[in-house]
Amino acid sequence: MAQETICALATPPGRGGVAVIRVSGPAVPELAQAVAGRLPEPRRATLARFRDAEGGVLDEGLLLYFPAPNSFTGEPVLELLGHGGEVVVDRLLRRLHALGARPARPGEFSERAFLNGRMDLTQAEAIADLIAADSEAGARAALRSLEGAFGDAVRALVDGVIRLRVHVEAAIDFSDEEIDFLADEAVAIQLRDLIDQLAALRAQAGQGRVLRDGMQVVLAGPPNAGKSSLLNALTETDTAIVTDIPGTTRDLLREHLHIDGMPLHIIDTAGLRENADQIEAEGIRRARSAMAGADRVLLVQDVREPPVDPGRLDLPCDIPLTRVLNKIDLTGHVSGLQEEGREAVIAVSARTGDGLAELRDHLKTAMGYQAVGSHFSARRRHLDALARSAEHLALARRALEEEMAGEIAAEELRLVQHHLGEITGEFTSEDLLGEIFSSFCIGK
Repeated sequence: MAQETICALATPPGRGGVAVIRVSGPAVPELAQAVAGRLPEPRRATLARFRDAEGGVLDEGLLLYFPAPNSFTGEPVLELLGHGGEVVVDRLLRRLHALGARPARPGEFSERAFLNGRMDLTQAEAIADLIAADSEAGARAALRSLEGAFGDAVRALVDGVIRLRVHVEAAIDFSDEEIDFLADEAVAIQLRDLIDQLAALRAQAGQGRVLRDGMQVVLAGPPNAGKSSLLNALTETDTAIVTDIPGTTRDLLREHLHIDGMPLHIIDTAGLRENADQIEAEGIRRARSAMAGADRVLLVQDVREPPVDPGRLDLPCDIPLTRVLNKIDLTGHVSGLQEEGREAVIAVSARTGDGLAELRDHLKTAMGYQAVGSHFSARRRHLDALARSAEHLALARRALEEEMAGEIAAEELRLVQHHLGEITGEFTSEDLLGEIFSSFCIGK
């Protein structure tokens, strides 16, 4: 249990009907006695007057007490529910600070809950994801992680790795026996099952990452290709100014929408061309910077013009590209998607909307997104840990099946267990915890 007692406003700052101040730590009973004159009965809302050092009334509200270990943090927790005025809240917080409760860092309550074994790291991260969710699908996925779906799946995989490690390491110990335990078919079956389970979990986590972070798409191409018109059509707003004058868009325009629950972040950019003036040249530089961080670039061009060479426009070669042929309403071209080698080509009309449904479906497919399914929220660090686990599991398989090297296989399985443990927090570093919880809200 942490030795310091912390406090923070748990509701948004500003004026409101009710403000909740949360206190956690060993000094909670003494603080409750000093501020409210008593420690209330556990888990029962109690009317109280909150007083200053001279006994004057600061506010009147409800007091809630949760004794350790049956609280959110696993420590004694006190919640003061008072009126939501900035001055009132500030006076109450200053009173608590004077009594020895220091201001909580962002995410420190959730961090203590993790450190005290009240939840694993995936559940702690799911709290922040649930608060930040901007779609029903995202909120449902975060809630499933908060309920333990992701952590349970990881722990089931870890249990399988441990069982296989026991088998392999036992075979090493009995290597002098005439029976080759490593050649046992049960070992091969367990290993194949683990590989299949890990692949399925990676697919689910990938869906969770898309639900949480969404897809970033950059609209790029020459001036007057209809990029801004396409942005307006996809978002169904008049966000971008559309004119027949080349170079209308000078800066980045960002919009956010959902496609069947998948968050989509669209960035409209300045037209890419040579001989641009100073302002337009800066817009082009920003456009190329945005493309470097995109999940996909939509290369928009006028269907009536010759095909645009991505190399001449200096587009990033390592970012997936979809060529969008716009303005088919002026030519009679049929809308739809075609695959030309590694490049997808889709014909649309931003003006009439023809082909936009196919474009939306294409973007979902490009991210591997499925609207139907039992998703949980996941982060980039989870995907990285699962990828490293898959690499070591493949090396373990090679060591067993091709080299019959039990010692190497055992070490690879140990690394698999370590990387999976990083996801739930079984193996963590102080730097990792600091990075994770620093992104949380203060008071959570």
